[in-house]
Parts: sequence; C-alpha cells; structure tokens
Amino acid sequence: MNRVKSAIVGLSDMKDGQAGDCFVLVAGKELRQTKAGNPFYSVTVRDRSRKVVMQIWHDSEFFSACEHEWTPGQFFKVRGTFCVTEWGPQLEIDKVRAVTDEDRDNGFDPLNFVERTRFDPDQMFRELVELANQQIDDVPLRQLVLAVLERYEAGIKQIPAATHNHHAFVGGYLEHVLSVTRTAVYLADKYIEYYPDLSPPISKPLVVAGAILHDIGKLRELEVQPGQTVYSVEGRLLGHMLLGRDIVREVAPSIDGLSPETLVLLEHIIAAHQAQREWGAVVEPHTIECLLVHYADDLDAKLHMMVQALQKDATPGPFTSRDNPLRRHVFKGAAHPDQK
Repeated sequence: MNRVKSAIVGLSDMKDGQAGDCFVLVAGKELRQTKAGNPFYSVTVRDRSRKVVMQIWHDSEFFSACEHEWTPGQFFKVRGTFCVTEWGPQLEIDKVRAVTDEDRDNGFDPLNFVERTRFDPDQMFRELVELANQQIDDVPLRQLVLAVLERYEAGIKQIPAATHNHHAFVGGYLEHVLSVTRTAVYLADKYIEYYPDLSPPISKPLVVAGAILHDIGKLRELEVQPGQTVYSVEGRLLGHMLLGRDIVREVAPSIDGLSPETLVLLEHIIAAHQAQREWGAVVEPHTIECLLVHYADDLDAKLHMMVQALQKDATPGPFTSRDNPLRRHVFKGAAHPDQK
C-alpha cells in the first residue's frame, strides 16, 4: 500500500490506500470483543457523504481516550489511511485530536458533516399539502391530514426517515413521504381503473391520506442529536406505527364529520404499512388501500438503498460490496478499465 503525503482532505474524497488529515464527526461508538476476548471499540465516523469505521484495539494508544472521552457528536481531526476492506470502508488512524476553533481557518465547518436532502424542504412540503388538497375529496379526512401536517410542519421538514438504511439525512423523512405519496396516487388511479366494478370500491382518499401519514409516528420515534439520529424511549418501546396511530387519534376529535370507519381504516394503514410483524407491523394488511401504501413505501425505501449502494461503494469491479442495507452485491455495470 502506497501512502501519499498527509494533507487536509475530505473523508468522502479519500481513495483506497490514501493517507491524509481529515475532519470527522463521531457518529457512533460500540464496545466489542475479539475472538480472544479482548475488548475493542468500533467507532463510526463520518462527513456529509461517507461513513467509515475506526477500530480502536485494546492495546492502542487511543483506547483509554476512546473509552472515557469520545462521544457521538464530537468532531475530530484525524490523520490516517482510508482502506476498503471486506468488512466495509475503514480508517486506520495514526493521530487524532479534538477539533479546535483554529481548525476553521483550515477548512473545518460543522455544516459539512450534515447530510441533507437534495430538494427544497419548503417546496416539498407545499407539494405534499397540494396533493392532500387535490387528491383527498373526503372533506373531513382531508382536514385531518392537513391538521396533522400543520401541527408537525417543523419536524416534517427536518427529521430523517430513519437512523440508517434509507433517507437517513436531514429532510429525508419529507423526501420519502412525498415520493411514496406520488407513487400511491399513481397506484390508486391505476387499480381503480382496472377494477371499476369492485365493491366496495378502492378509496383513493384513504390511499393518499395513508401515504401522507404512514410514517408520521417517526416524529416521536426518532430524536435528532448532533451528528446522529437515535430512537427515543417511546420510539424504542412502541415503534412509529403505534405512535403514528396515537398522533392521528389525538387530532381526530377536532375534525367535524370524520367517519369512525374512515378513521379506523386510516389507522389500519398506519399500523400495518410495513406488512410483516418482523418488520414492525402491528398487523398484516387487510385492505387494498393498505396494500397499495405498503408497496409504494417498500419500493421507495429499497430503491433508495440500492441507489446509495451504487453511489457510495468504492469496491473495484462490476459489483458493489455486500456492506449495504440490502446485504447484497449490486451490479454496477460492465467492467471498465478502472474497475478491473
């Protein structure tokens, strides 16, 4: 492995085998054991676009500081070598220290460590409200959806969709929900046309309302902290589907004329949209509307995981590594000279 002269470089810009100084944010720290029973820390660090693991072994000069001083949310200046391994990208460190104010003159900016949606949150939120107004012709149901959106607007524009796996960045929740709702509108129109004589007919208002509110419980399930998103206590104990049902039930009494049957069917979409109990669903889908929202949601999440695998992978060759949420090799295309 050839090392180059150390220089300030973005973590996301480092190539396999490249050495240099970079600023990183500690995103997580986990105490583990080797097969021989020796403790070590697996420390996840990141910038805006890349996460990398630093292994701090028990005999490392950094072990004591890591154990007693390093916490998620801290910024460090690290000198080390970036490596792509079969366990994923890692950073072999030679030196590490906490960031100081003087580092700002050398390019350090805390905003460089926050991954954000590519889209304008205000514009996305306006479109979501427009979809509710245009596509939900059940007036009380529309008023319920709009009331929830208004009450939680600030959080909806800000939070990630998850702690990891998909849309795990600032504004990711709104990006995901808007995408799911667009797809749900299409699916509702398609299958209403396919089955015009179905009784009872497919309810497009329920599909759209369910798509907009399917993940609303994440506003209480997740807590955004410096450099990371974690589960709240109630989020860990109850999950976002039950919490989402709670949110809808809290707002529903203020809506005049809302049908009790409509409300319970909306609650069912929220409680069952992940479809399988092992994925956190309270029940399996028992309505067509819930099934349509489930597949719109599942498609958007899994497609984003595959896109992320393609965009962030540094493995040579025509396939990505298996170090991605899908736990599979993703085909990058026919081999090019730089992929051999």
